Amino acid sequence: MAAEQPREREGIFHGLKVDIVALHESWMQLVFPRQRGREHSVLGKWQPTTTGDKLKYRLWALLGVPLVAFIYPFVLAGFAVRFHATRLDSGVARVGGVGILLLSLLLWGGLTAAARIQFGATAEGFYAVAAASVTAVLASLLALGFRRLGGRFTTVLLGYPFAMTALFLPPIVAALYSPTVADAVLPRSFDLAVYFLDNIAPATLAEMLRASYDLEGVAYVIMWFGVAVPLGWLLGVVVTLANVVRPTEA
Repeated sequence: MAAEQPREREGIFHGLKVDIVALHESWMQLVFPRQRGREHSVLGKWQPTTTGDKLKYRLWALLGVPLVAFIYPFVLAGFAVRFHATRLDSGVARVGGVGILLLSLLLWGGLTAAARIQFGATAEGFYAVAAASVTAVLASLLALGFRRLGGRFTTVLLGYPFAMTALFLPPIVAALYSPTVADAVLPRSFDLAVYFLDNIAPATLAEMLRASYDLEGVAYVIMWFGVAVPLGWLLGVVVTLANVVRPTEA
């Protein structure tokens, strides 16, 4: 056991080194040819020959060091997101798009039917569950559809945001129909909005939002959609960075 731990640490550090080198080589390849993984190729890695090229090469390499240091934690996050996304994609591939649709309808339809039996067709609890069900099913289908269209750009631009929408919006939509759910969900949403306006948003934007909008009713849905979309973009970008460092066939 004692001998295995140093080997594990050595393997981890070696993996980090390989990732960082690959990321820096990708940065270099933005400007200079034959930089990424060319050590064992016939032509080898391109090297500058003139004084001017050497100066530009070294300056560009130095500029990449802090950038790589800043980006690499996001790359690590991308590995984790990609791992879970790949497992989810494998499950979707086994079940199929129609199967996912049927499972979603079965799950959320069952919850809606149970709510109707428990609360009645005119009770707030039924409307809350029904609204959450419709939101979750539609957002999930849109996420799956854009993912199936293929292409990294479409997946990042639309697939990941709708996946986050399917996660965040159902309880918010349910809160519009149920005071009980609203009491549990909306105060925290209000506190989050206040924190964003006071500490993160530029002063001009914060003043405009406060003057133009009241955070009530459907505004909560818009707010959380506004959270889900950029968060989805962020997840898509970190997965893209992970694919740059460690490409996969998936």
